[in-house]
Amino acid sequence: MEYFRIKYVHSYEALLSTSFGNGVNALCWQRKLPGDFEEVVKSLGKGEGILPVDEALLISLPVTEAGKIAVDRMLEDLRVLRENKLEPVLNCIHGYPRDDSDGPVLTDVFSFHADRAPIEADTWLCTFQGLPSEGLRNEEATRRIDMPGIRKQLLEIYGGADDVRFCEFLSENCYDLHYAPNPEACPFSFGIGNLWRIALEYPGSPVPPCIHRAPETPEGSVPRLLLIS
Repeated sequence: MEYFRIKYVHSYEALLSTSFGNGVNALCWQRKLPGDFEEVVKSLGKGEGILPVDEALLISLPVTEAGKIAVDRMLEDLRVLRENKLEPVLNCIHGYPRDDSDGPVLTDVFSFHADRAPIEADTWLCTFQGLPSEGLRNEEATRRIDMPGIRKQLLEIYGGADDVRFCEFLSENCYDLHYAPNPEACPFSFGIGNLWRIALEYPGSPVPPCIHRAPETPEGSVPRLLLIS
């Protein structure tokens, strides 16, 4: 069976009301947004790590009319999502922490991974500036813990048998959420300005979780301006 994991919609309302099912685990509203988002990033100044950007900070930025158009667009996204009982945040991302362990499964955001929740939930994403997130269809990926060589190494780290407690160990360390692309895989870009709603792993989910990762950002590149909820 061929699965079409992505469904394209054309409004906030459709993103909010469309259910995941029939293999679809990612909804996307493709948008070409007006405004100068790069000016907004430059106005935020230099930094490192992840800088939270709230409404008060956005409104206070000394930007041109094109920058103000970009600010208004982001304020609108934040407003609509909050009105629908979501908790969006806007971040200016200069860099993410790396997993510098020497283990067989790296668990930072640069690894293809799925999100998980104990109850029904989903993740919302929009990259306004900088390199966008990248996705991977489930048929084109293998959980790293299901790869024999990696599982053997994890068992050695665990120091026990491949049983229920070992599976709990994998879950507690989020090893079971990370994936390797298959040789024929063709990752897809989330694009700039597009608003996404993607499925998580949770008990009773009708679809597998959407696999995705943060982009590797070359040194000196423009920071990411990312909305996430």
